[in-house]
Amino acid sequence: MVRCAHLPLWRQAGRIGRLALAGAVVAATLGGPAPWVPASAGFNVTEEIECLALTIYFEARGEPDEGKIAVGHVVMNRAQNPLFPEKICGVVRQGGIKRYRCQFTWWCDGRSDRPRDWSAWKRSKALARSVFWENSKDPTQGALWYHADSVIPHWRDKLNQGPKIGRHIFYRPPEGQHPASTFSSQ
Repeated sequence: MVRCAHLPLWRQAGRIGRLALAGAVVAATLGGPAPWVPASAGFNVTEEIECLALTIYFEARGEPDEGKIAVGHVVMNRAQNPLFPEKICGVVRQGGIKRYRCQFTWWCDGRSDRPRDWSAWKRSKALARSVFWENSKDPTQGALWYHADSVIPHWRDKLNQGPKIGRHIFYRPPEGQHPASTFSSQ
């Protein structure tokens, strides 16, 4: 599939998913087969939502729902930004598996990536679906980065600080500056 500059890949999949759901509802109502809707090449909606849910679970499990949603929106904001991979799993896994050199600590911390708190996992999955299907408002104001309030990363002064939600502080690129140039001098 060709990536439309005006419509991120995950949004294209969202439209396809909504069309499939609408077709299934119509088919169930009318008693006929659901129309065939082609899957996006290399894009698995279930896998993408799972990557988003795992990130919400491991990065914000102890946060209020607004904090969990905020973390989910940072992932989605990155997937829409040409500086980052276009797939959610690509965003989450960016930086590889070298210990603590990835973008989201849970991905490369060397610990198990299996959720153990089943109620928190269930909630993370529900919130991930809500964020993915655009049923939640972005409380981060378009943030591409965040960190826990217990750390002081060296990069924070290069960005515009956004809201503090729960124990996370969110950041956007400086006004009028392309995000890539923000870190080009590192």
